[in-house]
Parts: sequence; structure tokens; C-alpha cells
Amino acid sequence: MKELDLVKNDLQIKEIIKSNLGILNEKARNYIHDIIILINREIGINKILSILVFGSQSSKNNENSIFSDCDLLIIFKDRVSDHHLKEIERYFLALELKHNLNVFDYGSKVFKKIIAVIQQTTGMFISHFLTKKKYWEERNFSKIFRVNRVVSDLFAPKNIVLRSVIDNSIILYGNDLRKDIIEQIPLPIFDLLKSIVMNLFLTVFALLISPLKELNPIKYSLEAVKWTLRASNYYGFKDTPSLKRIIKRFLLLEKSHGTKKRAREYFDTFLNLRKWPYQNYWFMFQSLYRIVKIHVFGILFQKMMNDHKKSIS
Repeated sequence: MKELDLVKNDLQIKEIIKSNLGILNEKARNYIHDIIILINREIGINKILSILVFGSQSSKNNENSIFSDCDLLIIFKDRVSDHHLKEIERYFLALELKHNLNVFDYGSKVFKKIIAVIQQTTGMFISHFLTKKKYWEERNFSKIFRVNRVVSDLFAPKNIVLRSVIDNSIILYGNDLRKDIIEQIPLPIFDLLKSIVMNLFLTVFALLISPLKELNPIKYSLEAVKWTLRASNYYGFKDTPSLKRIIKRFLLLEKSHGTKKRAREYFDTFLNLRKWPYQNYWFMFQSLYRIVKIHVFGILFQKMMNDHKKSIS
């Protein structure tokens, strides 16, 4: 009888989230269905307050790359213990393997550990984030995204990331808790400076491991450029349009025909590499310069927007 009730609940839950899964690809939809069934059977769906999907999968602009994962944020009630969350997270990792969600075999144990540390401290290429209501309300970045607290405090542009996640997400299940915190999150320029450091580090890391093609070094450089564009645009405009739209904005600030042409060629390469990645060393070296320049443009955009507001007030 209990098994029949679980099956019935699973079908009801699937029906609830079905209408919000339309823009996701089939792999992501199947993964989410399995996640919901897992949670319902292990701790009960009633322990969940909200499920959000964000990033490329939540975009209506078809921006998935070959490296795109399924960014899922699940907010549990406070009475669910941290220990319990860690326990069910092991099943989540198994489901990522089952659905082939950006899980790579990195060869030697040493490199596996290095990559695991990079991904766990930055949250990159992680398909699930499990947190609790109190951490969400406290805007506790390291607890929301389950990343290293010291590293995130030093290098992560936490406010920009959190606000852009909130703006670029859809609710799959439960309550909409986004409006409760977004107005409380400031956007200091210091966040943009941390974004420069973090994304330069990722690009340098990609160059350092570039001889090891089995590690897919280009994906780290591409991720650094993507987050550079998104962070700088969000700092300037407080919105989350498509990457193509963001690139058009940054091209407007190129002063001469020559610099605009070179920038357009670089961004065309970036967009193509996201679809058909290969080891492009020239792109990786160029990214060091472009990451700094894009962030500077983000600051200029923000100044222009503030000046415009003052002129019409």
C-alpha cells in the first residue's frame, strides 16, 4: 500500500512540474524527474519549499553548450539536517552519471582530485545545489551553493552571482522565495573586481593544463568568458539577456572599426567553441586580455546608466 502511495505521489509531482519543463532539453527533463522521485522516496516532497532551475537550461535563447549542465537549486525546510542532505547528495551524483550530465573521467587519481577541488570550490559544472530556508534568507552564498567558504569569500563575486541566478531562473515546484531576498542584495564594485580575479584564474588554469587534453581545458576558459560577460553585464544593466545580446552591447563600446572587428572575431570564436569545442590556444591567450576589458566595459556601462538616471530625474 505504501509503495502504491509513493507511485501516486510521484505521478502527481511530475504533473505539477510538467508545465514548467517545456524549455528544458530531454536529458535535463529526465534528470529532474528522477531527482523528484528520489527526494520523494528518501525524505518526502513535503520537506521541499522550492525548486529552481537556472543558467543555460532556464534560458529561452537556446544557449546550451556541449558542456552545459542542469543547474538545479533545491531549498529544503530547516528541519532537514545537513547530514541528511549530504546523504541524499550521493544519489544525486549517481543520477548525474546515469543521465550523462557533464561528468567526466579525468584519468589519473591526482587529476581527478585537482578537478574535483576546482569544481567544488567554484560550483562550476555541478548540476545540483541543496540548501535550507535559513541559508537562503541569510543569503549565505557558501551554504546555498555548497562551495568552500574561504575561497568564495575571497574570490567569488557572490552578490552578482546570487542576483543573476535569481533573475535568470524559473520555479519548477513550490513557493517563489526569490523576491524575499533579491532587494536585500547590493552590487558593490568590489564584486566585479573579484570576478576579474576569479575568471583570470580559471583562464590561467586552463592554459596550465592545456597539454592534458583529456581534462577538456577549453571548457574552463569558455566558462570564464561566459561568467565575465554575465557578471559585467549584470553589474551594468541589472538584467540577464542572451549571451549574443550581451556581446552586442559590449561591441558598442569598441571605439574604432579595427578594434570592433577584432572583438567581433573573438566573440564569434567564443560562441562557436561553445557548440564545437576544440583546443584553441589563441582564444585562451586572448581571453586574458578580453576578461579584463569586458569588466572595464561593465563599469563604464554602470556609470552610463547612473548618469542617464540622473539626467532624467
